[in-house]
Amino acid sequence: MIVPGWEICDRSFDWGKRTYLMGVVNVTPDSFSDGGEFATPKAALAQAQRLVEAGADIIDIGGQSTRPGAVQISVEEELERVLSVIEVLRKEITIPISVDTTRAVVAVSAVAAGADIVNDISGGTFDPDMLTTVANLDVPTVLMHLRGTPETMQQRTDYENLLGEMYQFLERQIESAIACGVNPSKIIIDPGIGFAKNQQQNLEILRNLGFFKSLHCPILVGASRKSFIGRILNKPDPKDRVWGTAAACCAAISTGADILRVHDVAQMRDVCRVADAIFRQT
Repeated sequence: MIVPGWEICDRSFDWGKRTYLMGVVNVTPDSFSDGGEFATPKAALAQAQRLVEAGADIIDIGGQSTRPGAVQISVEEELERVLSVIEVLRKEITIPISVDTTRAVVAVSAVAAGADIVNDISGGTFDPDMLTTVANLDVPTVLMHLRGTPETMQQRTDYENLLGEMYQFLERQIESAIACGVNPSKIIIDPGIGFAKNQQQNLEILRNLGFFKSLHCPILVGASRKSFIGRILNKPDPKDRVWGTAAACCAAISTGADILRVHDVAQMRDVCRVADAIFRQT
């Protein structure tokens, strides 16, 4: 089955032809990788412009940290963080903007401010109104696999059948989204690297992304700078994990990733170009 492509912001996303890059701009004070660096609209805009120049295809804006142990902030605080940045970015950049949120009210306001995609780490499970909301907004949505919450997820890694249980969760959420009116061609799935998974489970997922292809959705992978890479390399500082991230991204491309969510766009653009030439040549 051929997964239909997208046209967003006069840009084409033709799944299977090449790998697309989602550049991360966290507007939080406590992100695991760059907390506080881009918390003002001016700093966030400058970073987004750098990522666009480096080759990002999408900019992802998140106002709620989802690192392990992160505590939920208020709706008002998330709205304040996210909207001020999206409004500034929309005036200055022409590529699609994604909002990283689990809350329907934030999704509505973000799309009104100029966002084009809703990236929900809960797969539409935290907010009972989210799936209906993205259906009404008629925007693409990312449904990620997660157990528990960011505060509790690393105590929820006890799977009997990791890939099978993930598949069932994603299949169920896809079906729920479609039942709520979401266009099937606008659903992206994300296996949730690092979210309720330990190091060996993350590696198993990267080896087996093709297992999820029968769900007939583009696959987004977010392995950038994550702690399993740091443990393998003995690099506690996330910013020292660029080349470990490159290896994980190359592996993801080889097993079926369509979008990579990354911090280091320039370096990962080179990885994508070479890996696409190797693995996507027809």
